[in-house]
Amino acid sequence: MTVSIGNDHAGPDYKKAIVNYLESNNYQVINHGTDTFESVDYPDFGHAVANDVVSKKANFGIAICGSGNGIAMSANKHQDIRAALCWTKEIAELARQHNDANIISIPARYTSIQQAVEMVATFLNTDFEGGRHANRVNKIACK
Repeated sequence: MTVSIGNDHAGPDYKKAIVNYLESNNYQVINHGTDTFESVDYPDFGHAVANDVVSKKANFGIAICGSGNGIAMSANKHQDIRAALCWTKEIAELARQHNDANIISIPARYTSIQQAVEMVATFLNTDFEGGRHANRVNKIACK
């Protein structure tokens, strides 16, 4: 499985820990994030991750910025992207089960690195339930 990851200056430490987790669990990683704390623009990284998921270069995406909002908003501009802002592993699980989220957005300033890794693990290991949720998910995108 391939995962695309992107982050702004709020998330280099988060990205490093998440990439370590991914690689140790045999995921392929496409890295679009910055490795420094020097200010950068989160949309650049949100769009890159979304493009990878839409083009099927990646099965899932991980987006990280300070609040998680801006990078999720950027990713969600892409058709067929469902980026979910998550701050607990329970929300990450529901984002997959009920919303078929394909990008997890992590608020680096409001979660710990350990929480972030746990959320990613939960997100990637949870299936979409379909059923009654499929009709709702099909109504999300503007057609």
